[in-house]
Amino acid sequence: MTDVVELPIVAPEGQTPAYARPGDAGADLRSSEALVLAPGQRALVGTGISFALPDGYAAFVVPRSGLAVKHGLTVLNSPGTIDAGYRGEIKVPLLNTDPSEEFRIEPGDRIAQLIVMPVSRAVFVPVSELPESSRGASGFGSTGVRDGAVA
Repeated sequence: MTDVVELPIVAPEGQTPAYARPGDAGADLRSSEALVLAPGQRALVGTGISFALPDGYAAFVVPRSGLAVKHGLTVLNSPGTIDAGYRGEIKVPLLNTDPSEEFRIEPGDRIAQLIVMPVSRAVFVPVSELPESSRGASGFGSTGVRDGAVA
């Protein structure tokens, strides 16, 4: 069974985030405004909603895969982190990556997804060196390239 957390929310009618299907991790966020994003343009798009996350939780704003693949629309600073103490309007920084087509957004359009998760707080403990691991300090691309893609 999945954990359920209740979030007090202030939302205009039709703007409450909703899961499209049972088992979905992300609830759809909808635009509360109309705008057009020209190729390469970015904008901070309002959703009209605000909510109160409980301590020990954070919410993350991520792109919708269909908008990204079909239209080149993505969320800047993804995932965008919403801390438990924030009570303002949720706004989504969108970028139109399409080189030639504008993207039109109307009120009520699904523009991003919201993932609500429990988060741990770290206690940072200074040490003189770290324990060994099989990966070590190997970074980006360290596992090589397979069939033209990073493996």
